[in-house]
Amino acid sequence: MKPTDINDPEYFHKVIDCQYACPAHTPVPEYIRLISAGKYDEAFRINWISNVFPGILGRICDRPCEPACRRGRVEENPVAICRLKRVAADYKNPEVDFRLPVPTEKNGKRVALIGGGPASLTVARDLLPLGYSVDLFDNQAKAGGFVRTQVPSFRLPEKVLDEEVERILSMGVKAHFNHRVESLKAVVDQGYDAVFVGTGAPRGRDLPLPGRSEGGASIYIGIEWLAGVLYRHVTRSGPRVLVLGGGNTAMDCCRTAKRLGAEEVTVVVRSPKDRMKASPWEIEDAQEEGIPIVDNHNPLQFVIENGKLVGMTFEKMTLQQEEGGEERLVPLGEPPVFFPCDEVLLAVGQSNAFPFIEKELGIRMTGRGLPELDADTLQSSLPQVFFGGDAAFGPKNVITAVAHGHQAAISIDLFCRGLDLHRRPAPHTNLVSQKLGMQEWLYDSRVSIDRRYKVPTVDRTKSLRDRLLEVELGFSKQTGHQEAGRCLNCDVQTVFEFSTCIECDSCVDICPESCINFVANGDEEELRQRLLVPADNPDQDLYVSPPLPTGRVMVKDENVCLHCGLCAERCPTASWEMMKFTYLSPMADK
Repeated sequence: MKPTDINDPEYFHKVIDCQYACPAHTPVPEYIRLISAGKYDEAFRINWISNVFPGILGRICDRPCEPACRRGRVEENPVAICRLKRVAADYKNPEVDFRLPVPTEKNGKRVALIGGGPASLTVARDLLPLGYSVDLFDNQAKAGGFVRTQVPSFRLPEKVLDEEVERILSMGVKAHFNHRVESLKAVVDQGYDAVFVGTGAPRGRDLPLPGRSEGGASIYIGIEWLAGVLYRHVTRSGPRVLVLGGGNTAMDCCRTAKRLGAEEVTVVVRSPKDRMKASPWEIEDAQEEGIPIVDNHNPLQFVIENGKLVGMTFEKMTLQQEEGGEERLVPLGEPPVFFPCDEVLLAVGQSNAFPFIEKELGIRMTGRGLPELDADTLQSSLPQVFFGGDAAFGPKNVITAVAHGHQAAISIDLFCRGLDLHRRPAPHTNLVSQKLGMQEWLYDSRVSIDRRYKVPTVDRTKSLRDRLLEVELGFSKQTGHQEAGRCLNCDVQTVFEFSTCIECDSCVDICPESCINFVANGDEEELRQRLLVPADNPDQDLYVSPPLPTGRVMVKDENVCLHCGLCAERCPTASWEMMKFTYLSPMADK
């Protein structure tokens, strides 16, 4: 193998698994260290720059960072990264203005945002400091998009949403609320230099089974029903409610129905429970509230008696493995199963709809009804029109929408300046020694078995009576400090200087994970199998040195390294050094 090029900024970025897994690449270890030090304002600012909505995402993020967390290498549960984000939001100084400075003199460029969700708001946040004039059009009375209409208040209090949205709007967004855009052409014809479409995936999928039309008054599309609850068009549930679907929307529906008075709420999913799309903690929360989840049941029909919905029938399914390794659900061949109910909430998926985009504009669409986009720039076939969030590639999540917003803002800025959209700005990186003494570091390098701390919740009898009462209370400052201490500081890298190495193997002897090796070089595939512990995760790189005096090379498996610093402490020639790697994602900039 060739020696590793540690000058490539993506190399050490990939080693910070949590940050790398985050679509917005939030510097997770950095803000967690600041929380541990009680520096909540600084921790909040880091989050606000990258993920834009710390208070929101600290409650409802899909947490792609946590499955990637290295704490999972030494014990069962990762660091509670998402909830620590909320700690920063909860304990920041309310008197501090975190907004970026906005110039009073504009640059003469005008940008229109269609949709007021997280993607559009991120674009606004990034472009306003550069002098752009930003108009936002949304058909709702307030910004927030589907975060406002689909996420129940017991998960995300309205005051938190309002605060984070207003922080951006107050930077100078000219908002046009209760304004439904009926024609994209009409917007383009107003002379905007660029238009961003962030309208989400507004159409909930229906289930056209026998009995659907007859039972229509008692059958609801999940996302529409949740919006109805928000605006108090829906104030109570029937006594027996079936929720169809296995995603997060289904979990929100079933828990909301419980709070609106339903005596029995049952979730029915077609797939096995372990294949549900809902986040594991969402499923856990629903089950803790006494909501059963019935899996492997395919809906057959809505049962109507005397013009009234009385239940549904399902066929039992099983997951069958086909030749070639593919899996598919097949009927068991048993008699249909009847579930009585008074109401059904359909949460079986969402799709995109762009009725306001005229064909004459020439925006090409895919067979899925999505715009054809450049994956890197988010530019459509109409050069001045960009897409992001669920409107770009279909339903995802809030943090992905934020990442799209950052990228779209870069593209819009480059486009408005007449520059190549593919020449993206580079990330800001830095590599700084953490040496305090021969065996002392500027960071806490101890690796201990610290179990994940449990987030306190409101008493269930209270929360189930009030749909506006937030269930999770969040960490206290003390518990937040303790949970932050579980972070392994994966941004502090082990950097090897081969020219001073005497090949004494002291680092090999002391490494608790046996991830350091001095071996003959070879091809990557076979080299991975020759290490002290075979490196079986090809998604994470090997750190390979240039040849040493004996002809051997140093090979470190980045996948299992805990960044404990013991190699650097033991090395008699200081060939190993702990260095903090900073990676800040590129954004639209002057």
